[in-house]
Amino acid sequence: MDWIQIAGHVGAFLSSITFIPQVYKVWKTKSVQDLSLAMMLIVASSTLIWLVYGIALMLWPVILANGFIFFLSLLLIYFKFAYSKK
Repeated sequence: MDWIQIAGHVGAFLSSITFIPQVYKVWKTKSVQDLSLAMMLIVASSTLIWLVYGIALMLWPVILANGFIFFLSLLLIYFKFAYSKK
């Protein structure tokens, strides 16, 4: 594995874990008041497009990172609706 592949895998890993603290905080506190639904919808849409791109070109770092981020963003969108005060 050359340095550019290593950089791709490291970047994919770091991108993938960016949403974990937010998901954990929302899950523990059940507070979604400050969570922007518009931002989460944009993130979900963009990662879905990146996922399709990665699958089309069989780019594993892109597939793994964006698949995981897409899942986490969907989870936050679910939390936004499930935990919102009515």
